[in-house]
Amino acid sequence: MVNRFLLIVVFVPLAIVLIALAVANRELVAFTLDPFNPGNPGLTVTLPLFIFLFAALALGMIVGSLATWIRQGRYRKLARQRGVEAENLRQAVARTPAPTAPPAGPALPTPSN
Repeated sequence: MVNRFLLIVVFVPLAIVLIALAVANRELVAFTLDPFNPGNPGLTVTLPLFIFLFAALALGMIVGSLATWIRQGRYRKLARQRGVEAENLRQAVARTPAPTAPPAGPALPTPSN
């Protein structure tokens, strides 16, 4: 249910916008990696603008995901440590014999005044 809602409300409009962006930005653009000699053909790539836009979007998503993964590392480490600790406690409880009931014997007399 949630997946279908997410698909219809988020991904379909996003796909429409990305397709419109790609159609509107089909002109060839030169991208150069040499700021001192922009005409250097060895370091210049000429592609449609939407490819550069999509590449920048993908790179941003990858860098953001990597930064989030690195920042959450301490929480993953803590979860692993607590998982090991919980497993050790489960094993310790399983090894401990169950307490036995006290032997049934004559009842103790009640104190009198």
